[in-house]
Amino acid sequence: MRAIALLLLCAFIAPNTPHPKQGVADMLMEYLHVRYPGHDLNGTVLYVSISKQRLYHVEAGRMVQDYAIATASNGLGAQANSYRTPTGLHRVSEKFGDGVPMYGILKDRVFTGELADPDFAGVDKDWITSRILWLDGLEPGVNRGGDRDSHARFIYIHGTANERSLGTPSSRGCIRMANADVIELYDRVPVGALVAILDN
Repeated sequence: MRAIALLLLCAFIAPNTPHPKQGVADMLMEYLHVRYPGHDLNGTVLYVSISKQRLYHVEAGRMVQDYAIATASNGLGAQANSYRTPTGLHRVSEKFGDGVPMYGILKDRVFTGELADPDFAGVDKDWITSRILWLDGLEPGVNRGGDRDSHARFIYIHGTANERSLGTPSSRGCIRMANADVIELYDRVPVGALVAILDN
């Protein structure tokens, strides 16, 4: 009986227990309200931390989940053909990969019918796998327009065959995720969600 009572108690308490990294969400929201006052921050916000190599999923100011990622091995930058990860505020403009199996290889945002080897140990082919969230920059001159346009540079959040690269800057500009993680994120995040890529 005590075990059942304990389970029932946990069921009532758990939903109200804050995520261990709620403090990150609180600091993020405070920063975004000051830095981007004209944007609606009450919905979905993804925070890409370059220094921590993690992506934080925040909903209405509350931390939902965080994931290991990999940003560009060349560092930060928005210039076309730089193979760098752009910073600043973005939004998810389009999503691709509905129904694609885990490790499915996407080329030009279309499933090729092939699966990547998850134990790939050779040269990193920079395969895009499972899902794509295509980013659109929202800051003219920073990540939008001209030769500094994130959308025109095909900056994605996507799955990778080289999951061992996660946690270290190793991509060619995009934001890499584990396949199971990007599928989970894809299902939770709507088109239009804000994405803040920050050098911290």
